[in-house]
Amino acid sequence: MCQSLVTNSSQTKNGNKVCPTNPFVEFKREEIEQTIANRFEQQVLRYPHHVAIKTRNHTFSYSELNRMANRVAHAIICMRAAANKPVALIAESDAPMIAAILGVLKTGKAYVPLDLSLPQSRIKYIIEDSQADILVASNNNLSVAAQLAQKHIRLIDVHEVDAGFSDENPALEIAPDAIAWILYTSGTSGEPKGVLQTHRGELHNIMCVTNSHHFAANDRMTLLRNPSLGGAIRNLFSALLNGVSLFPLDIKQEGLSGLADWLRHHEITIYHSSASLFRKFAQTLTGREQFPKLRLLRIGSEPVTWQDVVLYKRYFSSECILVNALSSTEARTFLQYFINKKTSLMGEALPVGYPVQDLDVLLLDDDGRRVGREEIGEIVIRSSFLFPGYWQRPKLTRDSLLPDPDGGEHPVFHTGDLGRILSNGAYEHHGRKDFVVKVRGHRVQIDEVERALRGLPEVDQAVVVAQNWLADKRLVGYIVPRQGQEPKIRDLRLSLEKILPDCMVPAVFVSVESLPLTPSGKVDRNALPAPGRTRPEATHPFVRVRTPIEEVLTQQWAHALDLEEIGVEDNFFELGGNSLMASDVTSRISKIFSIQLPPYVLLEGPTVAKLAEFLVTKSMGPEAADRTARTWLSIATMKADEVREMLEKERKARDDAD
Repeated sequence: MCQSLVTNSSQTKNGNKVCPTNPFVEFKREEIEQTIANRFEQQVLRYPHHVAIKTRNHTFSYSELNRMANRVAHAIICMRAAANKPVALIAESDAPMIAAILGVLKTGKAYVPLDLSLPQSRIKYIIEDSQADILVASNNNLSVAAQLAQKHIRLIDVHEVDAGFSDENPALEIAPDAIAWILYTSGTSGEPKGVLQTHRGELHNIMCVTNSHHFAANDRMTLLRNPSLGGAIRNLFSALLNGVSLFPLDIKQEGLSGLADWLRHHEITIYHSSASLFRKFAQTLTGREQFPKLRLLRIGSEPVTWQDVVLYKRYFSSECILVNALSSTEARTFLQYFINKKTSLMGEALPVGYPVQDLDVLLLDDDGRRVGREEIGEIVIRSSFLFPGYWQRPKLTRDSLLPDPDGGEHPVFHTGDLGRILSNGAYEHHGRKDFVVKVRGHRVQIDEVERALRGLPEVDQAVVVAQNWLADKRLVGYIVPRQGQEPKIRDLRLSLEKILPDCMVPAVFVSVESLPLTPSGKVDRNALPAPGRTRPEATHPFVRVRTPIEEVLTQQWAHALDLEEIGVEDNFFELGGNSLMASDVTSRISKIFSIQLPPYVLLEGPTVAKLAEFLVTKSMGPEAADRTARTWLSIATMKADEVREMLEKERKARDDAD
């Protein structure tokens, strides 16, 4: 059985016959008419002793995970909270909090995941807006949870529900159209908005990906992102509703240098991450690594590029399939495309594929009319399985779920994504219609960042643009200072970090005397000056390298940050670095010096000087570090011509493919 879905029958029909071939248990259409908890409990009966989730701290079988989820459910039920109030929980990629998610769903309540990496003001807003009256946390973050709960929210420590609560299934009658979760995303008003999803809607999405990806009970799936994110939620349920073993890993804590060994050791079969994380991971590979069990690479959350396909073909086996997909929090996965080593792709953009089952994908112009084939239009989804609306936002719901332009009975949702249909029926993605962009896999509303910048006392005017940068995207903030003010980059960054998530803080700031305007008086974003590759203003004066070790480190930083010059006292994060880039740099330096640097080393000492000191005093000793640095610099000089030749060959290969 090649494909179980309408989407992939069209992919096969149009000549692209790539699809998984492994045996699996089909997720039948009638099985979406239940709850997520029901479906999970069926897997518990089928695979009671099978590993459900394995982390550094815990290994739970399906039976053990179910019993813990049941105790959480009975603890919530005993609190007799209002039926229409959701339950907030601090999302962690560990077994107890994933059990808590299932426990909330077993009560018929919706859960609201909270990511502690967000600013506290944002977390408090989400709690207040959702009106949650119960907060579930683990003992890892109980003190933070207590501060968030205050007096009006009851707190549950997931580690304290073992005694006194039943571990039997609650067996409550819950309708399939009950709300399962409220996921908060950025809003155009500058405040997060809660996207609702029902049990039936989520099960339909899991049915689609199960039958197209052939998820089976012998699969082992990664969870590399916080469970508060839409893609991570899909991973979590794709695994636990199919008997699959889930393997969470906190990349921010563990770093990228050991990821390849981790994938091999745990015999991972399904890898999923953002495209930017995949690129960083692939750049740590040498070509000698083998991943014999890995059969699916699903990368997304941001546009997948030619570079990603080249990396996939270079480092992964012919038995492994790359999946490119397009999704949104509201519509879930709606387009997907399968690529193998033999796939021939033409054109500049990669296809994002064909519509999944029960979803019609339309391309409309600004007047709501369908565009012709090969013309670009907004991607609009028509289905009975769209999200039901936004939490306590009836007007926004009405404005977002519109009547079918063809007069049908199902609503349509305007995604804001632009696309076109190719001659073979596949869709291409052509960016965002509005100013919503993906930065490191996170959905960022440009307006919100601009409002935050303009709210700073030293800023008069501000514009933010998303710039293609090193195969990813970064935000560049252009500011016009208030008269008499000379804002420092470090101060701007610190102020924004208090109110915005890390992914929404611009990597680069450019100060201008005035913003360029179009004839109509609007800001001409195309006329803004390019930030260039020069070193931005830093807290410390520029200090040149003094040793071969510092020279190696500054070269690696310059490569990662795309800067011409770096001082040894410059702060990595003030230069535009982020946690993912820090992990990449740490991995590169570990390979050069043949050591294992701790992933937090750049967080604690974010300058070349401090990193060099760490290598000399705490890791290698001065003589070994200096000798290694000199050897590497000599080899790097000799290989420069080889690298240029390799890049030229890759460019020619792409030209030949076109």
